[in-house]
Amino acid sequence: MKDNGKISSRYWATVIAAAFCIIGASVAAAADNVVKIGLNYPETGSYSKQGLDQLRAADIAMEEINASGGILGKKVQLVYRDTKTNANQAKQNAIELFDKEGVQMLFGGSASSEAINSGKVAKERKKLFFGTLTYSTETTGEEGHKYLFRECYDSRMAAKVLSEYLKKNFGGKKYFYVTADYTWGWTTEESFRQFTDTLDKDKHPGILTKLGSTEFKNVLALAQQANTEVLVLVLFGKDMEIGVKQAYEMGMKKKMQIVVPNMTLEMAEGAGPDAMEGVISATPWYWRLALESKNPKAAAFITKFEQKFNRYPSTSGASAYTIMHQYKEAVERAKSFDTAAVIKTLEGHKYTSLKDEQYWREFDHQSVQTVYAIKVKKADEIRKSKYQLDYYDVINTMKSEDAAITLAEWSAVRAKVGEPVTLAD
Repeated sequence: MKDNGKISSRYWATVIAAAFCIIGASVAAAADNVVKIGLNYPETGSYSKQGLDQLRAADIAMEEINASGGILGKKVQLVYRDTKTNANQAKQNAIELFDKEGVQMLFGGSASSEAINSGKVAKERKKLFFGTLTYSTETTGEEGHKYLFRECYDSRMAAKVLSEYLKKNFGGKKYFYVTADYTWGWTTEESFRQFTDTLDKDKHPGILTKLGSTEFKNVLALAQQANTEVLVLVLFGKDMEIGVKQAYEMGMKKKMQIVVPNMTLEMAEGAGPDAMEGVISATPWYWRLALESKNPKAAAFITKFEQKFNRYPSTSGASAYTIMHQYKEAVERAKSFDTAAVIKTLEGHKYTSLKDEQYWREFDHQSVQTVYAIKVKKADEIRKSKYQLDYYDVINTMKSEDAAITLAEWSAVRAKVGEPVTLAD
């Protein structure tokens, strides 16, 4: 193969081609041994703290799944995108994750508008989307579809468990609503008014605020002038932290009961023990309740999270962790990554993850579960707790089907907006 003492160009071409074939085959084999899952979460923006908890918990779940052999022998690779707490960004991320990254399943969201937009992209591609932190009733109501599942509770379930306590203790009082102007805020206020008998907006006024606001004092002053007895801050993430702090600074807690319909641990921590003391809210999960339940899965998860991050996980992280494991188990029951087959194994499936038994309800793909009304402890008691993260006492508990929307109610909601009363294609 020599030409005047030199190796021929044809020889080198053959060697290089063979090398590329080997490399290509190796890359293909490696890719074939991986399943990509997309996490579309807010790394930045008003709900970034809730996004960080999702990221941390999802990584723990990925490590566990891969250590146990992956999913059907494929290692899980998480692919991340920052929604920036922006619905349009979430949509663009979802398109990229499905079309360019080739993710098999997508989950995440902290603002419900993000989750709804991600779900719409999933529907177009006939792939699964799991809502991790999306409390708007629209997510599995008006906007629900075959390819969308929600692991967390919704704002209706929160309003239901809260209303029992509030009607007993604050019945007949004057309410004032300060509400984030987007789908979660609208539907949360609507549910809350319904179950607390405060539908009369002349008697119980309210005002809308822009997501990402940093100034609430002018709005809160209106609540003061209205002789409010129960102030309902339908705010989330950093917006809630700022709103509660400013209400505290204005001395409003001395004159009225403050209620935050939906709470995560990061929100309470961000506002601080003094501002949060005595605030009433709701949650689907709390680390201390999980430990007290003697649930071994919950104990193991909380221990790993604590060892890695020197803090306790919030409900946002718990949901992300649960979704990862639920997807793995569903694929393995289906013995396939085929979306239709996985959906079939999810619908109606009962599971126990980090709390008591839950199930994926067939007609709306909501994870039906126990919910809790909570009240924030005294500031001194919080400061004495480990990491200063023991914020809540439970003041009311409601079991799954008592809190969730019924089939008849859900069907009426769907019919009202012209959507089919089934999630089938």
